[in-house]
Amino acid sequence: MTRIFHLWPAVAALVALSAALARAGETPPAATTVHLADDGARARLSFDLSAPLTARAREIVNPDRIVLDMPEVDFRLKPEVGRVVAPRADALVKAFRFGLFGPGKSRVVIDLARPACVANVETRRLVRGQAPARLTLALRACAQTAFAAAALDHAPPRLAAAPAPPPAAADPGLPVIVLDPGHGGVDGGADGLDGAVEKTLVYAFAEVLRAKLEATGRYRVVMTRVGDQYVSLEDRVAKARAAGAALFVSIHADTLRESAGVSGTTVYTCSDRASDAEAQRIAERENDADREAGEAPKAADPGVADILFDLKRRETRAYAHLFSHGLVARLGAAGALNHNPERSAGFVVLKAPDFPSVLVELGYLSNAQDVANLESPQWRDKTAQAMREAIDGFFAKVDRGAEALTASAPALKPSP
Repeated sequence: MTRIFHLWPAVAALVALSAALARAGETPPAATTVHLADDGARARLSFDLSAPLTARAREIVNPDRIVLDMPEVDFRLKPEVGRVVAPRADALVKAFRFGLFGPGKSRVVIDLARPACVANVETRRLVRGQAPARLTLALRACAQTAFAAAALDHAPPRLAAAPAPPPAAADPGLPVIVLDPGHGGVDGGADGLDGAVEKTLVYAFAEVLRAKLEATGRYRVVMTRVGDQYVSLEDRVAKARAAGAALFVSIHADTLRESAGVSGTTVYTCSDRASDAEAQRIAERENDADREAGEAPKAADPGVADILFDLKRRETRAYAHLFSHGLVARLGAAGALNHNPERSAGFVVLKAPDFPSVLVELGYLSNAQDVANLESPQWRDKTAQAMREAIDGFFAKVDRGAEALTASAPALKPSP
């Protein structure tokens, strides 16, 4: 199956010029307005741009989505514009999201209500209008078999999986703390009241925590993402391994639309079975982040992964429980915890056997008080200070030797 992506000849020169400017470090084109027309048989999603660009679209199954890739775009749009409430029962588009996908690359992910194949992608210059150019993706309703065939036809070639980077050599100097602000770029994570977006709030918190840790002079801090960029779950763990992480802290926020009264901070550790149904739901949502960004999760080599995991997981899980216990104690003294603040589940980003890891859900974006907290500089400062003190306490125990871990273990809940 062949797709022809038409670009008007008059625009081609401008596209080449914009690409050259982008390579020279110029400001990327801005998207200022988005339009969606959907009559059930066809749909058109258009972005008004400050300059023309080229784009490519492809179908992806499980779930059915369309991915639109392009050079970096400055999306000057609120994320909520993509939360489509279908005006008709037979609409093709359910929702869409957009953002950075990698250095110099942006992506739009369209969630489909039913199968729709790519009909055309074009950028054209606007003779009349508020923006100089418009990027339009045209979709047409198609059978599931046709959609699956198109997805197979457009699938990028599968490359051999690169071997996992070896852990960095132990540094006799400062321990490395890896902070992992969840989601980013095209993957906004959870959304909540008053336009709250998880990726933005957790990054702001991680920056406060990073500054507090660095100010002690006791640690080297590595962030898995810098700014609003998409980083896959696999790459987050790989960055931590390459940095020689001594501790990995993944930072998130949840939402529960049907239970606005649920609130507070929760700390998760890794386990083969979830501690409860809520922990399982959270793990499934966080583990689906790559699919939300339009990517299929990358499966690790099970043989190698199992060997590495079995060699180290008992030790790292014990240390993770030790840190989690101290962290909950500090956070409880600083602010409101969830009614069940220590939980466990099979989070992808916590499964590395090389270093202890925890995932912190700071609060619920469906709860007005939690949103107010996450947006409050005072709350961020107080909570980050509590986390910094918990990290100090953890390494103080580790430095005192294995006896501290052995003495503390009986008070901890065993991993399911």
